[in-house]
Amino acid sequence: MLYVVLCVIVVGITYMVRNYLAVMKLSEGTDELRKMAGTIRSGANTFMITEYRIILIVVLVVALVFSLFIEKFSGLTFILGAVMSSAACIIGMKSATGANVRTAERARTSLNIGQTVKVALLGGSISGLSVQSFGLLGLLIVFFINGGVEIDSTSHGLIANLTCNPTIMRITTYSLGCSVVAMFNRVAGGNYTKGADISADILAKLRHDLPEDDSRVPNVIADFIGDNVNDIAGNCSDLLESFVATIAAAIMIVIPVFRESGSTDMTLFHAAVRYPILIAGGGLFSCIVGLIITSGRKMSNNPSKDLDLATNISAFSTIAIGLVVTYFSFGKIELFKDFMFGWITPWISAVFGIVSGVLIGVITEHYTSTDKENSPTRKLAEIAREGSAFVITKGDAIGSRSCLLPILMIGISLLISGKICGIYGIAISALGMLSFVATTVSIDAFGPIADNAGGLAESCHLDKKVRDITDKLDSVGNTTAAIGKGFAIGSAAFATVSLIIAYVGNYTPANTEPVLNIASFIVIAGGIIGGALIEFFSALLTDNTIESARLMAKEGDRQLSIPGVLEGKVEPDYNKCIEMAAKQALKKMLVPSVLSLLIPAVGGFIFGADFIGGILVGATVVAIPKAIFMGNSGGAFDNAKKYIEAGKLGENDGKGSKAHKAAVTGDTVGDTRKDVVGVALDIFIKSMSTVANTLAPIFSHVAH
Repeated sequence: MLYVVLCVIVVGITYMVRNYLAVMKLSEGTDELRKMAGTIRSGANTFMITEYRIILIVVLVVALVFSLFIEKFSGLTFILGAVMSSAACIIGMKSATGANVRTAERARTSLNIGQTVKVALLGGSISGLSVQSFGLLGLLIVFFINGGVEIDSTSHGLIANLTCNPTIMRITTYSLGCSVVAMFNRVAGGNYTKGADISADILAKLRHDLPEDDSRVPNVIADFIGDNVNDIAGNCSDLLESFVATIAAAIMIVIPVFRESGSTDMTLFHAAVRYPILIAGGGLFSCIVGLIITSGRKMSNNPSKDLDLATNISAFSTIAIGLVVTYFSFGKIELFKDFMFGWITPWISAVFGIVSGVLIGVITEHYTSTDKENSPTRKLAEIAREGSAFVITKGDAIGSRSCLLPILMIGISLLISGKICGIYGIAISALGMLSFVATTVSIDAFGPIADNAGGLAESCHLDKKVRDITDKLDSVGNTTAAIGKGFAIGSAAFATVSLIIAYVGNYTPANTEPVLNIASFIVIAGGIIGGALIEFFSALLTDNTIESARLMAKEGDRQLSIPGVLEGKVEPDYNKCIEMAAKQALKKMLVPSVLSLLIPAVGGFIFGADFIGGILVGATVVAIPKAIFMGNSGGAFDNAKKYIEAGKLGENDGKGSKAHKAAVTGDTVGDTRKDVVGVALDIFIKSMSTVANTLAPIFSHVAH
């Protein structure tokens, strides 16, 4: 059955290549479009090459430490995780920087929303398929090399004699390799794109009354590049890391569950280990089917409807295939005592995860979309007439209010899954939510592609009808991006809970129930510190981004003061702003990224395993609502601004009005929230949890 999953991966990669070639065959349009698109591609490539030189050094150093002191082959699996994550985000970015200009050109030549949506979705599908295909492929490689998972096998590093389970260690280091790349991409990409975006908005809309994405503003092109290095490359590595970490946690949990059950049936053990991989493979097949059906049909003039179709097909197909996989895995063997409803129990847990993922998307759409008449975001746009203070306050209220229902969904799913299927069910529920991640990422990537297409239409002075089409796609893309962020945060909550459970099981002695004593002063101390670390991490990212934006706005003002630039007679120095954005992002990415590696390592060595368990719990409890708040308030700010710019608020409240300027201020605040802090918090808690799992055998020897 694992070889069937391998065949599905090959089909997924083949379909991804087919879509890439189909997109690249399309015309790039006018000379001006081609030139601007070439500048974006070149800037994105230069940034990624420079960033990966730094990532390469970090990865090699950490890999060497693992092989020397932890487990001799774990350094190689760590590198494999970094390679798979890097491959997904680089391919995603390459496809996006090719699809953006072709989307703009299709809008120009067809003046048809449906045809334009199809190009953007095809471009986004390359990102989505690469995430699930490469993440699963790397895990299968580790699995095949190990020959499966063994309970009692031992190994040690080339120098150290630390005893550990080699198969589990290789799986966790593979996951950690994905985490490290995701953290670097999110931190660096977020700083790059929002430093450019905030400075461009300040210059164009607040200081000089210029249109959005006006090519006279030198910061605009850096903003276009940032959309690709953060919203595409960063998002690909983010969701791939969640996907891999969840499967890894489910596999690790099997060992303590099997030991506690008292069973001697190794058929059950191996079935429980294989099941997460089979569910993930079934989800990938469902995504392929959903994307083929959606992109192969005639698109309507309602992009949301078409994108929802892809999600629904993928989700329901995953549920159906999951039922078959569950029967073949558990239908005819001895079961764990925690399986309340027999062989079908794990499938029920997976369904709860899938439903939670879909509902979190629906809830996020409610709070961030402007499609419905009484939506919170429309009310936010209306209150913009009263000024910036009202916008910020109302946006904060929307963000806070939006936290309850998603977290309630997560909590209910965890409670029910744990009740009917034990801790194994919690891990499977988390995996269910991520089992159709290829479609989720495809739809999420649609947003920045559409955004870039609209920016190209504006900066290359295409007809207003073209911009109307791309603006419609951009608005939908903002909502899909907000849904994607909500999905990423929700999946992070599930994944982190699974990783914490796996962590406690990893350092608990055999034949002992895994328990983290929350009443222990060591655990409480760790929890308080973990919560404070989230606030410190958020402040660090915000300060870095605002400082970059301030410096870039200063440079943009300098260039706009040059005679002829504002008049459009002299082309600004785009490369200067591109280099500045890249320099600031790379300069400020190392400290936040390394924190997630150092905190659990240093804390565990000094205070022991229980202290780190407290840090993980405290950080997760604080990070999840904060990340949802950041993502949804930022999405509401952005779409309220778009609503006003589309002229829907009123004839006297369009671009350049008092309401518009207030909304732009709100969007400037929201940009850092949704695209820097919110998206990095989920990786931060997952990375700490993965590091903790990797080092758990060492922590178990430290006095509690």
